[in-house]
Amino acid sequence: MNRIRDLDRIRDALRAAAEAIAPFTPGDIEHVTKERRGDPLTEADLAADRVLRETLPEPGEGWLSEESADDESRLSCRRVWIVDPIDGTREFVEGIPEWCISIGLLEDDEPVAGGILNPVTEELVLGAVGEGVTYNGEPVRVRDVHDLAGSEVLASRSEIRRGEWDRYQEKAPFRVMPCGSVAYKLALVAGGRADATWTLVPKSEWDVAGGAALLRAGGGLVTLRDGTEPSFNQATPTCPTFVAAGERAVRTLVRDWLAPSDDDGGP
Repeated sequence: MNRIRDLDRIRDALRAAAEAIAPFTPGDIEHVTKERRGDPLTEADLAADRVLRETLPEPGEGWLSEESADDESRLSCRRVWIVDPIDGTREFVEGIPEWCISIGLLEDDEPVAGGILNPVTEELVLGAVGEGVTYNGEPVRVRDVHDLAGSEVLASRSEIRRGEWDRYQEKAPFRVMPCGSVAYKLALVAGGRADATWTLVPKSEWDVAGGAALLRAGGGLVTLRDGTEPSFNQATPTCPTFVAAGERAVRTLVRDWLAPSDDDGGP
């Protein structure tokens, strides 16, 4: 399979979606609240979704997007696009520059290529298995720290507000850095801008798929909290937990800080 062509398609789609979002002003946009989870939804989300849907899937390829009705025919497709037109809509609405457009490509239910674009910070992270990762066009790799002392871990602002990271901020040797969009956090880790990120609460596949592909392409890992591989293109597209970092860091985090047997407390 021609991964270079996949990356070209992802890059073009990200730029087209950014153009669709450009007429809307972050921090000054009306929104409605979704019934399902109470998340905000804007016209910018829908505009980007339309462009991505028109740009990416070719005949025989499946589609899963946060802002599209789910078509279960994707379950029988070998290649499936999983996208979030705006990951971090809450940050977009509040004018916090920690949101992005996220695209992931699955092949046989494995994330093989992905890209994120943060139009505000002008960060473009692209990657495919076998082709590596670029950050604004420059080759990068995942940091693979062995000693977590002094490392930087990106955490959900919402999870921090709810107190779910208090134990890490109080006891851990690493620094906890608040950040918005899930996909943006994953891309920053894949791009070597941070050491790790994780969540202890369920996320949707469209939050994780693009970043998981970038981590795999950049020499890192995305696992569940128990160290097993997450599943993608599921009938119910949910990722129960994840931890993303370099391979050695993931193993250390799963063993010492995130194992379910720790009863959520860590050491």
